[in-house]
Amino acid sequence: MDEIPLLDLKKQFTTIKEEIKEAVNKVLSSGRYILGPNVEALEEEIARYCGVSFAVGVASGTDALRLSLIALGIGEGDEVITTPFSFIATTQAIIQTGATPVFVDIDEKTFNLDVKQVESSITERTRAILPVHLFGHSVDMKPLLEIARMYNLFVIEDAAQSFGSEYNYPSPEGATEWRKVGSMGDAGCFSFFPTKNLGGFGDGGMVITNQKEIARKVSLLRVHGGNSFDYSYDMMGYNSRLDELQAAILRVKLKYVDKWIKMRRGKASLYNKLLAGLPVETPHCEPYAKHTFCVYTIKTPQRDNLKRYLDIHRVSTKIYYPIPLHFQRVYDKQNFYQVKLPNAEKVCQEVLSLPLYPELEEEKIIYVVKRIQDFFKEFER
Repeated sequence: MDEIPLLDLKKQFTTIKEEIKEAVNKVLSSGRYILGPNVEALEEEIARYCGVSFAVGVASGTDALRLSLIALGIGEGDEVITTPFSFIATTQAIIQTGATPVFVDIDEKTFNLDVKQVESSITERTRAILPVHLFGHSVDMKPLLEIARMYNLFVIEDAAQSFGSEYNYPSPEGATEWRKVGSMGDAGCFSFFPTKNLGGFGDGGMVITNQKEIARKVSLLRVHGGNSFDYSYDMMGYNSRLDELQAAILRVKLKYVDKWIKMRRGKASLYNKLLAGLPVETPHCEPYAKHTFCVYTIKTPQRDNLKRYLDIHRVSTKIYYPIPLHFQRVYDKQNFYQVKLPNAEKVCQEVLSLPLYPELEEEKIIYVVKRIQDFFKEFER
């Protein structure tokens, strides 16, 4: 068996190659390369897909978080409640505004912020909650939003890894409605990094919201805080524009994203079936969530040994994430490491992500699972 990569972006490209080439050539021929008609069209299409009023394209998922926080007035002296188990961009965006992240432990099953622990972490300085919909599984948003309303806090959803994921939102009348992640808080933030469910051929991001003023401010912030046509500036802004080439590519891929998500779910289901009975925990999915499996992550106390074994047998794996954010060296001066977050600390020692992408062949999944079976047989001996 040839090496099995964690993901194979070339396979997906080959399925839409001609459409991508046509879209790119049109942009190149147009002479419009920054914030042109493709960016505007993509913003409209994603707003419609997510069921919101506004979408604003920016340069990256990190910028989507940062500009959302700034647009909401988060800054020096403020606290933002968030998770310790995420990519570092989540906390970088908070700290770069001058605010301080306050870590709340995670739910061991979903890997997401444990909503039941949020309220006890609120202080007079808390201004916002920044939940992360990790790996494609939604945070439990209804109780989180109720807490936010009770304490007059903003909610910024980090949906970088969960484009297309859904949450079953119950109404007071008892009915439910499936809502796209990112659409329920004050702002939702997406990344179009190539590895994501909807990934470009470079960096890119987007902010979605139902609030016109947030969309207006993010639109200003992404172009240095003002109007580049008459060079008048109202805010201290940034250079965070989504370019036309990425927007054109993403518009092609958006047409297929639901199909690819369905394929991801099928691969995850096969893994779940084949791994049943082995001493690993497969990804958990709560009834309120429709998982999109941007990443397929198992748990085992034998994680490090298993990873080495799979490496030897040419199966690529990845640890998302080996160090919780409150233990990162870059934050030593903030003394975050003094906070005790046992679930996040334990999970970081046990998680291992296996190959999963829409085009992954069934025989390769079978091979991966066979190697995992072999490892535990040898380990037991």
